Amino acid sequence: MPATALPSSGDASKGPAGSTKTCDARGMAEIHRLFRAGFAEAPTLVTGVAEGDKAHADVVGDHLAMLSVELHAHHEGEDTHLWGTLEQRAPSCAVHVERMKQHHAELLVHLNEMDAALPAWRASGRQGDAVAVRSSLDGINAALAIHLPDEEANIVPVMETTLTPKEVDWFADHGRKATPKGKSWETLGAILAAQPDGGTEWQRENLPAPARLLWRTVGKRRYAKNRKELTGGVVGEDSSPR
Repeated sequence: MPATALPSSGDASKGPAGSTKTCDARGMAEIHRLFRAGFAEAPTLVTGVAEGDKAHADVVGDHLAMLSVELHAHHEGEDTHLWGTLEQRAPSCAVHVERMKQHHAELLVHLNEMDAALPAWRASGRQGDAVAVRSSLDGINAALAIHLPDEEANIVPVMETTLTPKEVDWFADHGRKATPKGKSWETLGAILAAQPDGGTEWQRENLPAPARLLWRTVGKRRYAKNRKELTGGVVGEDSSPR
């Protein structure tokens, strides 16, 4: 059965070449903001660890490992459930899909480098061990700066005219299942903080009322505590989700 077209989420209800929208894929850009913000601040978090401070290095390293797991999973989902579908249903998008695959391959190299470098630094806190972590982060950030806007400009609009709501919802569910155990509040807080309005609209659209209440009464404090540990006690007011 063909998907029912959704109401417009913005000014346009038409996709590429006037195609009718079949789903809302704004969630891709919303999760991309998490990766942009998380990896962008990562070099500063690493540099902020004092020489030999193993406890602080372990906290920051644990945070970077969380981001790595989630980005690995995000790309795995696209590799297994998106590229082939787009190539089949929108052949004209094949050149963009191929470029996305190349971007993923490059990012995988840098992510694997960070994954390999983190244990030694987390165990020692030494700046010498942090060099490889910072180098891998430079590679990740440079690659993300090319990949994410390209995907949002050339892939997301095609998703919105070729996928069903159920198919696009699979990616959000896949991301939730990939969240490391015990990191749900930290991840939710990071997603909210990365949104332009601090996450107010994201919460309204994605969290049922009981979950919003839990965030306000439990999760927000957990997230704030983790932020203080990450930054050594300095947390900017403007970075706090609502």
